[in-house]
Order: sequence, then structure tokens, then C-alpha cells
Amino acid sequence: MKTYELQVGPITRQLPILPINDTTAIASFVLLGDAELTDYAAQALAQKVPAEFDYFVTLESKGIPLAQELSRVTAHPQFVVLRKSVKDYMQGPLTVPVKAITTNAPQQLVLDGADADRLVAKKVVIVDDVISSGGSLNAARALVEKAGATVVGQVAILAEGDAVDRSDIAFLAELPLFPR
Repeated sequence: MKTYELQVGPITRQLPILPINDTTAIASFVLLGDAELTDYAAQALAQKVPAEFDYFVTLESKGIPLAQELSRVTAHPQFVVLRKSVKDYMQGPLTVPVKAITTNAPQQLVLDGADADRLVAKKVVIVDDVISSGGSLNAARALVEKAGATVVGQVAILAEGDAVDRSDIAFLAELPLFPR
């Protein structure tokens, strides 16, 4: 199997290169379970978030450990998770459609009504592991704005493909796309 050597600060990982469609392959990055990289990334990204904000907001599921550690490092005791489906416990959930590079079928992002109430008139920083096409990021932004929050920052460990040229995100390393 072909791999890509990813370097994030002092940390190196070998990522498998996997096809996502007929023309493109990606270096598959999975943050879940990588405590060392999560800790390093949170420390480094904490330096890139705005000085004043109220909550980190992340997307289920790979951004959760990063948002958890960023919250701890920056002394923000709570963060908000946007879910991929409506859960039975949710009251008055808000939803928006999302299309991401790694998913064939359209999905939705869901914000529990209780979390939506907490975000009214708050400043938020959106956290993700990888930003690529921007589909998930745009949906997250639309959802928190629908709840009445203002996005004051967007951070990720990696920017993939054209996302490396975006000026509205802060990231730690680039991740190329690969032709198939």
C-alpha cells in the first residue's frame, strides 16, 4: 500500500493513500486514538485562535478529541459538538445539509436546541481535523450562524488540496490530494 509521510511539527505519521473517487485519492488521516498528535496540535492551534471567544464548536466525530484538548488548553470548560443525525434526546434541533469530500451521500449536521440556545450572541471558533473542500466547514458555519452565533475563527490540524490557499482558516500542515 502506498503511504504519505505527514509531518506536523515534530510528529511524523505514515498515512495510507486511499481512493475516494475515480480521479482522486487522499492520504487518510484519522486523529481518533492519537493522543500524542492531539496534544501537540491543541498546543500549537491554541496560539492561532482569537484572543476572545466563548466556545469551540466541532463536528462529529474526528474533531472531538481536538476540541476537547483545545478547550482544556485554553481554559474553556465547555465545547459544542455538531452531530451527524438527530438524536432522541435532542430538543428543537437545528439542521443543515452537508456534502464532504470523504462522503458519497449527502448528510446533515445537527445542533441540539439546548446547545443552540447557549450559542445565541456568542463568539465561536470552529474546530476540525482536516479541511478539504470546505463543505463541512461551510455547513458548520451556517448552522452556528443559524443559532445566532458569530464565527470568529476556524482551525484545523490539516488543510487539504485547495484549502491550503484559504485565508479564513488557521492550520498546522498541508495535506496534498493525489491523482488516481
